[in-house]
Amino acid sequence: MQTSDNPLRGAAFVLAAHRLDQLPPDTGAEVAFAGRSNAGKSSALNALAGQAALARTSKTPGRTQQLVVFALPDGRRLVDLPGYGYAKVPPTLREHWKREIDAYLRGRHCLRGLVLIADIRHAPAAFDRQMLAFCAAIGMPCVVLLSKADKLPRAQVLARQREVDGEIGKAGWHAQSIAFSSPAGTGVEAARKAVAALLG
Repeated sequence: MQTSDNPLRGAAFVLAAHRLDQLPPDTGAEVAFAGRSNAGKSSALNALAGQAALARTSKTPGRTQQLVVFALPDGRRLVDLPGYGYAKVPPTLREHWKREIDAYLRGRHCLRGLVLIADIRHAPAAFDRQMLAFCAAIGMPCVVLLSKADKLPRAQVLARQREVDGEIGKAGWHAQSIAFSSPAGTGVEAARKAVAALLG
């Protein structure tokens, strides 16, 4: 998946933070990645960076239970937020992450945008809608990667994307959707360009 002109090439793990005060200084530019635990967030990050094992993937959803920071060679950052949904974590930890993610999205000055990964086979979940509405409310650009597009016929992919775009437009969320598949490479180049544009 790596190309010579990949703007996200060279991404490297920096740290995993349990609290916001453990993150790198709030300077420069970073883009956050969010999504339900089973949406394919880690696989998407790996495909975008052109690395097989940048973000840890697992057959058990919800393995990302910290804010995981990756840095590009120029210092800009990608931040993998804890997966939401099926993760088998204690309610206290779930509440902790809810508070931390909310504070991160509201208060992180260097955050330039959000990439929301959502399974194209299903209607947007309540969490997905909340994130889109939240981004619209605070004026944060959002790119929606409709993942697992390889699991549906092309005509169905296009129909599902039209449905999502219709919902985005009707709600006034100002988000861009991209049909995406990590294994098939669908939408990877478009997503890289979108993330690079968010980073500025």
